[in-house]
Amino acid sequence: MALYEHVLLARQDITPQQVDALVEQYKGVIEANGGKVGRIESWGLRPLTYRINKNRKAYYALMDIDAPAAAVSEMERQMRINEDVLRFLTVRVEKHEEGQSAMLARRDDRRDRDDRFGRDDDRPRRPRDGDRDRPRDGDRDRPRRPRDNEAAAGDA
Repeated sequence: MALYEHVLLARQDITPQQVDALVEQYKGVIEANGGKVGRIESWGLRPLTYRINKNRKAYYALMDIDAPAAAVSEMERQMRINEDVLRFLTVRVEKHEEGQSAMLARRDDRRDRDDRFGRDDDRPRRPRDGDRDRPRDGDRDRPRRPRDNEAAAGDA
């Protein structure tokens, strides 16, 4: 049997429990056709690079599959029929990766970085160029300097 990695994108308006049910359904298809599903990772709701069927976000799930080609093709056929599945990709691999995938490892690295350096909300902000024209809190009680067109209208 061949080894595969399969990534599934499900619509954003279904619940995470329904995504898990979809994964379990396709896991059953693989097992019914003589294959095995190893690691299953749910990457959660993530933004899409471009819209797919009017969806801007999708639930991502990864499955490591050890199955014959017929089982994988049957699973893909059923995914094409299902409206909740936006896209899927099956890639044949030499061996499955140990541990977490790169997506989950990157998410954990971000959490560690936030814990180590603090959230972005904690640091003081420097005013942007567009903020210089706005009055500051201490400037509200001072009178405004008249603009050129206001001064010309007052002279007439």
